[in-house]
Amino acid sequence: MSRIFNEQKRAVPVTLVEAGPCFVAQIKTKESDGYDAVQIGLVAKKKLNKPQAGHQKNLPILSPLREFKAAAATNDKKAASFKRGDEIKIDIFTPGDRVRVSAISKGKGFAGVVKRHGFAGGPASHGQKHSLRAPGSIGAGWPQRVWKGLRMGGRLGGERISVQNLPVVAVDAKQNILALGGAIPGRPGTVVEITAK
Repeated sequence: MSRIFNEQKRAVPVTLVEAGPCFVAQIKTKESDGYDAVQIGLVAKKKLNKPQAGHQKNLPILSPLREFKAAAATNDKKAASFKRGDEIKIDIFTPGDRVRVSAISKGKGFAGVVKRHGFAGGPASHGQKHSLRAPGSIGAGWPQRVWKGLRMGGRLGGERISVQNLPVVAVDAKQNILALGGAIPGRPGTVVEITAK
């Protein structure tokens, strides 16, 4: 994360994202695949196995690959006609656009109910001992079992999260850097999906 000063000389918190270069790896159609989608890959420095290399023949090494519905693959609502091998540049975004960012959030390990679900916990006085962050009662008189889906302690994070309505603050086409207002899910280095809202 960083910050950018706007015209009113106010600091705006932003997240800098390296967005590209991306190439179209495959076009899926209703006739061949049953649905319309565009498969996009991010240029990477890695080795591919034979099936991956065959799928990406005559293309730069792309990893990972992600599919988008045809209308969501471009900022234009009319779904521009892509062809295999086309480069999708960062200039499809302009400052002021609103985007949705999806990624896998940071894994935080085991967490109790106070941190995981926002429980208030018990009182720290009046006869309480070692139960400040305890969940409290989990059962009922009937049906004499724990209800399915009851909020309890467990693994926190490591889930796919989408943050919507983030503004595009700045676009650096030379370095392929996108400045998005606010925070996005994931740790530094996480691959994120940015789609027009």
